[in-house]
Amino acid sequence: MIRLFYIDLFLGKRFFVAWGISAFLFLLAYFFPWFGIIPQLFALTSLFILVADIVLLYATTKVGVKTSRNAPTRLSNSDVNDIWITSENHYPFVVRIGIIDEIPYQFQKRDIWFEQTIGAKERRSFSYPLRPVKRGLYAFGKLRTFVQSPIGFIQRRFNEDVAIDIPVYPSFLQMRKYEVLAISNRLTDYGLKKIRRLGHSMEFEQIKTYVPGDDYRTLNWKASARQGSLMVNSYIDERSQHIYCIIDKSRAMKMPFHGLSLLDYAINASLVLSNIALKKEDKTGLITFSEQIGTVLSADRRPTQLNYIMEALYKEKTRYLESNLEALYVTVRRTLKQRSLVILFTNFESISALNRQLPYLKKIAKYHLLVVIFFENIELKSLSQKKAQDVEGIYLKTIAEKFIYEKKLIVRELARHGIQSVLTSPELLTINTINKYLEIKARQGI
Repeated sequence: MIRLFYIDLFLGKRFFVAWGISAFLFLLAYFFPWFGIIPQLFALTSLFILVADIVLLYATTKVGVKTSRNAPTRLSNSDVNDIWITSENHYPFVVRIGIIDEIPYQFQKRDIWFEQTIGAKERRSFSYPLRPVKRGLYAFGKLRTFVQSPIGFIQRRFNEDVAIDIPVYPSFLQMRKYEVLAISNRLTDYGLKKIRRLGHSMEFEQIKTYVPGDDYRTLNWKASARQGSLMVNSYIDERSQHIYCIIDKSRAMKMPFHGLSLLDYAINASLVLSNIALKKEDKTGLITFSEQIGTVLSADRRPTQLNYIMEALYKEKTRYLESNLEALYVTVRRTLKQRSLVILFTNFESISALNRQLPYLKKIAKYHLLVVIFFENIELKSLSQKKAQDVEGIYLKTIAEKFIYEKKLIVRELARHGIQSVLTSPELLTINTINKYLEIKARQGI
């Protein structure tokens, strides 16, 4: 018990100030004897206050201050997640507390310190944000609370063993945001294009009475003759179309932007797109690959499909070899039994890198509607926009512009072979991917 008393007791700033003044008074008394017993009286008073502070913090209550952490069961990758801390003061007086939360090592933060003043028998809560940039298991440690009485000579530490492991999943907060926008038809608020229909679906819904504004090409003359008034056929969007997100896990997707790798950007976008496609009553599937095939999840629209996709994406990691599109083509031919929308998330840094993989992309595009989504290098883009100050700056700017131009050549080369593509910055990946999906749906491209 005595050992625990010493372990959890820490001296405060006021203690050192008081005993520093006491030492200074003793020093003055050595040169000025007329100080008398003033230094002794000040030292005894400081000692008495120290004992009183210890009694206040250790003898007035057994519980002291109780602190707890309220964290979600899972964290959303690349999003700001709020962690709540609640402190309850059981002392009969006002206390000042400092809290250290042992957050996971992945955040590389060692200065998590929160100060609060809590009244007698009062309870107070506050939150702080955490933004993970990697998927995986995050281990939260203990909560350490340092309590000061109004005297402030010492601090008493309370250790709460609230260690917990919390998984970080792909961005489900972003998924919910776009889900709400899709349900309320407010996707255009975030820059998603509204595509004009070039025709109508061939999936029949009903025959209804003609009203001004209906497409006269849908007039049903036989029904009109029977009813004695104009009747039109009503069509709905085609459903149960197969949408596959194919994610490249090779070293080309390891490049980080704003702390998040290209693979994680692709995973977040795939989750959002799969959710919206399921809301549109399409079937969604998933394939991951690098030098070998990873996850293969057949397209379906059952209620549990999104959970299967999220669990599969949670476990994916970047590999360090070149991607094998030949193996991907074999898997696509074996798995995809009907014409599907295939959205391939990958990255090409040069036209030569594209030419190595182009034969396999053309084979996939022969049987399916292939959309290749790859990334702009935003660091090179910002470098090309800077004004060159010297010869070295001109050289760097020229090289950056050359690589940017090669990205545009890749888009043209893909279009020349009938393959649709999207060149996007990592931050706009989700919006541009949904844009492309809605555009293809509106134009009935599948």
